[in-house]
Amino acid sequence: MDVTPLVPEGRQVVDGYGDGYFRVSGTVWQGAVIIFPDSCIAWPAAASGEDMRAALVSQSGALEALAPVFEVAEIPEILLLGCGARALPVPPAVRAAIRNRGPVLEVMDTGAACRTYNLLLAEQRRVAAALVPAG
Repeated sequence: MDVTPLVPEGRQVVDGYGDGYFRVSGTVWQGAVIIFPDSCIAWPAAASGEDMRAALVSQSGALEALAPVFEVAEIPEILLLGCGARALPVPPAVRAAIRNRGPVLEVMDTGAACRTYNLLLAEQRRVAAALVPAG
């Protein structure tokens, strides 16, 4: 029995991830990425887990780091934040600032974020994933 979620043709799926990279729909990306259902972009604002931790401390830092999420034509309803090997705490004010821009923020380790993204994509949800490599 195949339990792989069925994803519509042309969607960006996380095929794999490892130490410093992601494979999205067959393309290997080095470093952090933001994945949308129809595109994937490099995410230089979160080159490392330390960069992400620093950005998440303040509303302005988080909104600046996540700016590409708010610049797409169809802002996602769910934003998954893959923080590397383990989830990071996000202050309530930062969560509220992101929510005021549209998406609900879900923070988890990167592996869980990749799996959750693929599942929500298969459900045809408006989802995006901002991912820092686990390694």
